[in-house]
Amino acid sequence: MKFSTYMQAWLYGKKGYYRNFKEIGKGGDFYTAVSSSAFFGASIANYFYTLLKEDQRKRSGWLIEVGAHKGYLLCDMIQWLYTCDPALIKSLKFGIVEPHAEVRKVQAAYIQERFGNDIDITHFDDVSDLNASYAFVVANEIFDAFACDLIKDEKIAVVDNHTIGWEKADQDILNWAKKHRLHQGEIAVGYESFAKRMFKGTKECDFITFDYGEKYVRNDFSIRVYRNHETFPLFDQALILSEAYQRDDMTYDVNFGHVSEAFIGAGFREVLYETQARALIRFGIIEILEEFMKQTTQTRYAREADKVKTLISPTMMGDRFKMIHFSKGG
Repeated sequence: MKFSTYMQAWLYGKKGYYRNFKEIGKGGDFYTAVSSSAFFGASIANYFYTLLKEDQRKRSGWLIEVGAHKGYLLCDMIQWLYTCDPALIKSLKFGIVEPHAEVRKVQAAYIQERFGNDIDITHFDDVSDLNASYAFVVANEIFDAFACDLIKDEKIAVVDNHTIGWEKADQDILNWAKKHRLHQGEIAVGYESFAKRMFKGTKECDFITFDYGEKYVRNDFSIRVYRNHETFPLFDQALILSEAYQRDDMTYDVNFGHVSEAFIGAGFREVLYETQARALIRFGIIEILEEFMKQTTQTRYAREADKVKTLISPTMMGDRFKMIHFSKGG
């Protein structure tokens, strides 16, 4: 089978890694910006609030998260919007795109824990189901979890009994690789379909997503397996695929050029692409932290400031992670 088929089964099959809820943070296999600090969600919500305040977006629209894990990001955003303008909690609608029933249960329990019965969250199976006149859609680290094919010297990776081999790539793959000057590395599968489905599900839309990668092909393999915060390159001799299969996370660096190509091809326009640090600072994370300092103890402020440093420091998440913003209509 093609490697992309194998990876799809690894992550999303009946017993796939993401089929059930997975811990993120110290108790999981990896960290994300969301698990690092609630100020991540607050800053994105602050940007959304700026658009609403300036009447650039509809106060009656949807706030949607795709790939919400437990629901931390969406809840952090709702909390900040309530702080800015409590009336927004009544005028906006909130949703999560999550197809897996077991993960939905965890999300519902967490949202109930955070807000009781004050907030209603609608679950959707797919972004094409939104049927929204306007939606502000947010996703954190979803494109690195799409299945991908692997290409090397005009050959494509195939898997038999958890062993990777190589065979001649078909012409469509070779044409894509030639167009993007890719000789060796990952080719994501599904970006185009995802963008088209989101376009179908919204009349007007802003889509903001964060992930690690660059806006060009690396011409090298970045695909790797995470286990308890330990990283194993896919072709590491220490990694036994049959043992890691569906138990550990698999990911790779995102080619944001491919993401952009998919969304523009679907009918979106690219608003901005920049580092996570620049985006969060532009969204107001420093001002939010300064306001927090006025209302708390020095100890708590220092703790939160250290978390924010993780998000924006060039040597940590700040430069390695990127933000890309697409828009439709409006």
